[in-house]
Amino acid sequence: MIARRAAFELRPRDVVNLGVGISAMIPNVAAEEGISDLITLTVESGVVGGVPGHAREFGTAINPRVILDQAYQFDFYDGGGLSCAFLSFAEVDEAGNVNVTRFGERRDGSGGFIDITQNARRLIFSGTMTGGKFDIGVENGRLAIRRDGAFRKFVPAVGQISFSASLAAQRGQQVSYVTERAVFELENGSVALTEIAPGVRLEEDILAHMGFKPRISPQLKDMDPRIFRSGPMGIAQSFKALPSRPRKVA
Repeated sequence: MIARRAAFELRPRDVVNLGVGISAMIPNVAAEEGISDLITLTVESGVVGGVPGHAREFGTAINPRVILDQAYQFDFYDGGGLSCAFLSFAEVDEAGNVNVTRFGERRDGSGGFIDITQNARRLIFSGTMTGGKFDIGVENGRLAIRRDGAFRKFVPAVGQISFSASLAAQRGQQVSYVTERAVFELENGSVALTEIAPGVRLEEDILAHMGFKPRISPQLKDMDPRIFRSGPMGIAQSFKALPSRPRKVA
């Protein structure tokens, strides 16, 4: 569900980085939607094009156009070659900062996360609303939260700032946070709730599981119902109605 909603952020001729986790499932969505040839998917290992793998196969690809040395791939990223990047989050705070690197005494490190997030023009962070053992699915085209997670991922202050929202605002980057039940945007230095899933209650299922109260967008709307149905969602048709974005050569 999260990867399907995140895929709606794709635009014709996008040059995309895919992070590990949920974001690595987006190629499957793109293939099902028939838009794989209209975008260029990349992975930090050096993969360009094709259908990148996920889970244990992350870093590989089926039918890639080219496989670069990883250092050259990061030259491209650092030079501003990405129009958008899809990454995971572990914690998000009220200012929109993201933590993926430190949790108490556990230090996971950043990998390529910091390089990738500095120069991509659009950033889409994906993750579940809560963490721990939960039971969430779809029933009759609506999200069904049968048992919620044990801990919050939207917190008053992140354990470590891996991505700085204030710097992103200075650079003019567009930032979104996609979960299975809600979508948030970084607006005017704070997190704004812009979409909720069908079947989800605002107070009980979203606000009650956050360590801060987000700004509620005046244009708050339901997430696209096609996300919660089986089969293609028609993104290819919407691509035809969107202006293409010129590629930036690093």
